Amino acid sequence: MSAAAPKSLEKSAEKPVELPSLEPSCRDTAAHALTIVRDGVITGEGPTTKGRMHFSRSLDADDTAWCVRILTATAVNDQPVSRAEAETLFEINEAATERADGGRFDDLLAKAVAHYAASASGLKVPPRSVALSAESDIESWAPAYASKVNSEMLEWIAGQMRGKRQNNRRLMAMVATFLGATALPLAGQLPNVFDIGM
Repeated sequence: MSAAAPKSLEKSAEKPVELPSLEPSCRDTAAHALTIVRDGVITGEGPTTKGRMHFSRSLDADDTAWCVRILTATAVNDQPVSRAEAETLFEINEAATERADGGRFDDLLAKAVAHYAASASGLKVPPRSVALSAESDIESWAPAYASKVNSEMLEWIAGQMRGKRQNNRRLMAMVATFLGATALPLAGQLPNVFDIGM
């Protein structure tokens, strides 16, 4: 291996968002970029794992950082999280059987899903850089929407969570807040969504 190869690896590790396929220009390309992260989590290979050791089916802080960079890129920051982006985050959640990110991905997933659900219910949401920030508490903006999130969104979230290996306690708590505020009739339509032993 020549001396130039390690330098190029260092450069790609320092500035990973320069990869054109991972710099979103819209919500569709952001969802596609997230599928590349998902594939890296599944296989342990690909552009999001270059320059570091990565095991298949594991999610680490770098994987989560990729998701954050993609979801808060300038081109999409002022748009609500899309269903395709949220679905891909659920796929990443399910693919990652090992976690080494200190819970940041779980936090990101819950906030992204709340952002999508609120906006799809016709509610105004904060910019992604605010709503998805690790420093921002989901409680600072999402509970205000709890009584206004429509039942279709709650059913969609429940469907995404039902029967999955990876239970996201943060997301489950958020949905429980929404359910508590929205109705007992809906609770009967969502059997076995929550593990009571949380």
